[in-house]
Amino acid sequence: MTVAYIIAIIIAFLAGGLLTWFITRVLLKSKREKILLDAEKESEVIKKNKMLEVKEKFIQLKSELEKQVTIRSAKIQSIETKLKQREMTFTQRQEELYRKNVEVDTIKDNLTSQLTLVERKQQELEKLHQRELEQLETISGLSTKEAKDRLVESLKDEAKAEASSYVNDIMDEAKMTANMEAKKVIVQTIQRVATETAIENSITVFPIESDEMKGRIIGREGRNIRALESVTGIEIIVDDTPEAIVLSGFDPVRREIARLALHQLVQDGRIHPARIEEVVSKVRKQVEEEIIETGKRTTIDLGIHGLHPELIRLIGKMKYRSSYGQNLLQHARETANLCATMASELGLNPKHARRAGLLHDIGKVPDDEPELPHAILGMKICEKYKEKPEICNAVGAHHDEIEMQTRIAPIVQVCDAISGARPGARREIVEAYLKRLNDLEELAMSYPGVINTYAIQAGRELRVIVGADKISDKDVESLSNEIAKKIQDEMTYPGQVKITVIRETRAISYAK
Repeated sequence: MTVAYIIAIIIAFLAGGLLTWFITRVLLKSKREKILLDAEKESEVIKKNKMLEVKEKFIQLKSELEKQVTIRSAKIQSIETKLKQREMTFTQRQEELYRKNVEVDTIKDNLTSQLTLVERKQQELEKLHQRELEQLETISGLSTKEAKDRLVESLKDEAKAEASSYVNDIMDEAKMTANMEAKKVIVQTIQRVATETAIENSITVFPIESDEMKGRIIGREGRNIRALESVTGIEIIVDDTPEAIVLSGFDPVRREIARLALHQLVQDGRIHPARIEEVVSKVRKQVEEEIIETGKRTTIDLGIHGLHPELIRLIGKMKYRSSYGQNLLQHARETANLCATMASELGLNPKHARRAGLLHDIGKVPDDEPELPHAILGMKICEKYKEKPEICNAVGAHHDEIEMQTRIAPIVQVCDAISGARPGARREIVEAYLKRLNDLEELAMSYPGVINTYAIQAGRELRVIVGADKISDKDVESLSNEIAKKIQDEMTYPGQVKITVIRETRAISYAK
């Protein structure tokens, strides 16, 4: 191939490429113009649609604003109407107040004039009264003071007679109504509780099989008995009583520890000081556990929950204490049941009453035993262990050391008296019993007009014989009340004492 041919081919190829490029360029330009036209048409359509949407939104917003404006206008109109009404009401009230002020001023003027007139009339009446008094003094020959004194004396006698009859009527009516209901409640309460009688004292008799055991208990030169007494704190009396040893002491817990320790030592047969200390220590732990168990069992039996562990221990310790021969735990259980029964009869809370009844003598069994009345000490113990205020007040007030502030307090006091005063509940020392009877009779004899006194029914009733010429029938009732009040304030006695004043006239003659 020649160079010219090659050049011709190249030129032809370049001419074809240029033609192709030119054609392509033309086609692209036409296509771009078409796309631009389509885009402009589409944008016009979108623009028109958007304008329509904006117009619709504007119309909608305009209608909503018009509605809100209408509502607000209505509200403003109603508020304006109310304000106008209030303004009218206020104006009317102002006018009424003005009229009333005018009327009040007029009434004040009238009252001032009337008061002046009344004062003038009163002065005239006083002058007339003074004249009448002077005339009466002249006619009667008595001064005003003497006449008043005579009138007061006569009125006093009449008032005393009427007051005495009125008091008697009230007391009779109260006895017919309240006394019957009170007796009914108390009798129902007592009938629903059954308890044992007093059997305890300050000594414990320990039986042994033979008198040979006494020597072993005493030990060589008395070392065993001395060790036992020093460890337990109980006096051990070994006398001629056959087959018996007496344990003497005022602490029942210590006596029980000594009794149980002796029982184990006698059964074991090994009795010497070291063994005695070991057994007593073990028995003391057993008794302490039994005390806690007794306290828990007592609270479970009575249905009382939430007591502090120390209170439970003190309740268990009551088992080994007594008061006038009456077991303290038995007394506390009995009082708790009586309180619950009586509270139920009276419509009060039986659980609170039972709790207060169980704890009312808790002050008799503390370990330190300070010099305080047991009721006050029991109240302080209950307050220390977070008992409720009404329980603490009932415990502290059951012997009237403090004021009763709840309705449970008198129930606890009454039930404590019922439990302690029933026949067989307590044993009393003969000397104290006789002294109480003599004090009753001497107290009644101290009143003027009393001839004889007789304490009967084991001191539950006091018969007072008065002279018919020294005391009238009207004074008999007041004398009975005075003696009862004095006995209540000055003496200590179980239960209650009935005072019967007898006034009689006797005519004595002899047939010869």
